[in-house]
Amino acid sequence: MRPLFHPSVEDVTVEAILHALSDPVRVAIYADIVAQDCSLNCSNFLTVSEKAIPKSTLSQHFKVLREAGLIRGERHGVEVQNTSRCTEIEGRFPGLIRGIVNAHTIQLADVARRDKAASRRPAKRARKK
Repeated sequence: MRPLFHPSVEDVTVEAILHALSDPVRVAIYADIVAQDCSLNCSNFLTVSEKAIPKSTLSQHFKVLREAGLIRGERHGVEVQNTSRCTEIEGRFPGLIRGIVNAHTIQLADVARRDKAASRRPAKRARKK
């Protein structure tokens, strides 16, 4: 089995981080990993933001996050355990990850508020012609 690629922290770039986190599924996955105190395997994310994610797509998302330097993946048998590299990234780019994750949290709260408000509104009737 090929070893997983992890860039050294000196090789991590802001552009790679922003690219990796520009996808809504990847930023949701990463925010969940950051929030955990333990490592998580890929199967924890078969559903992200109430959407089913195929395993092949999920593998690609984790590869992008790993190659951007955001997570470290370690093989344990057939599973890959993923942990955040926040501490390392914080040393290189202070406040970057915290700012992105906070912005993502605010955005999720805004969407939830809008969805809740929309569900309370009465449905509009179709106008007769």
